Amino acid sequence: MKYKIGYRTFKTAVGTALAISIAQLIGLEFFPSAGIITILCIQNSQKKSLQSAFDRFVACSISILFSFIFFEGIAYHPAVIGLMLLFFIPLTVILKVNGGIVTSSVILLHIYSLENMTWQIVFNELGLIVVGIGVALLVNLYMPSLDKELRQYQQDIEENFHIMLKEMALYLRRNESTWSGKEIADTAVLLEKAKSLAFRDVENHFVRSENYYYRYFKIREKQLEILERTLPLLTSIDLVVEQRYMIADFIEELSFSIHPGNTAKLFLLKLEQLKESFQCMELPKSREEFEARADLLHFVKEIEQYLIIKQSLKIT
Repeated sequence: MKYKIGYRTFKTAVGTALAISIAQLIGLEFFPSAGIITILCIQNSQKKSLQSAFDRFVACSISILFSFIFFEGIAYHPAVIGLMLLFFIPLTVILKVNGGIVTSSVILLHIYSLENMTWQIVFNELGLIVVGIGVALLVNLYMPSLDKELRQYQQDIEENFHIMLKEMALYLRRNESTWSGKEIADTAVLLEKAKSLAFRDVENHFVRSENYYYRYFKIREKQLEILERTLPLLTSIDLVVEQRYMIADFIEELSFSIHPGNTAKLFLLKLEQLKESFQCMELPKSREEFEARADLLHFVKEIEQYLIIKQSLKIT
């Protein structure tokens, strides 16, 4: 079985070794703890890493202050540690820096083991924090590009959309289908994974709140909801009328134009022309024909929404 080392694992290994080496080089006591802090601060995105670093720095600073108040004010005793945590943990939760509880506990136990509180000890602990957090932020500056994976998701989703629309066109022509519809469920799963990856890509850029791919997948998600909604409507139409073939031609042409290019405006124009041609046709001759044509018109309106919804991003 092949074992692949991920980039986060590699960064953690390098960062931990670097943090311990620096802490030892500058003569800090408990220097291995700098490596622990680095391990805890390395996250899978730059924004998360920065937030983690901030939480740990604030929590550790509070733990140093609490250590002075409780240890020097009461005693260096295990019961005092428990008493301190009763106040310390709720405070970190209130300040929303509870992600730093584990790191700050390490600092707290250093001071407890020394049974003394001097400026030298305080500076030593601050040094461990700065080295550990600083190295974590440094190694986390590198984030591999996710574009290749995102483009692959895009291609897979577009291929599924092509199949779905093509099958709709076939059903309109034949009034029967052997299609299982599995592409609908597959696309829903792909979209969830793709959005998660795209959001991670957003978090790797400090000045970006949203990106092209995230908007793209959100819009595809809305389009998928429309296609899902139209399927029961489509399969309920039993009567074969001329309009079915006209709509089938349109849907088939649309299925071959699933790509990020800006073609929605063209298809909206063609759809409008299709609707106008319906108005020029003879009126229904029976109730069944009237209902079938009404359902087809409803279907056309849903497809119109499918095209309109993409106007915020240039995709088909």
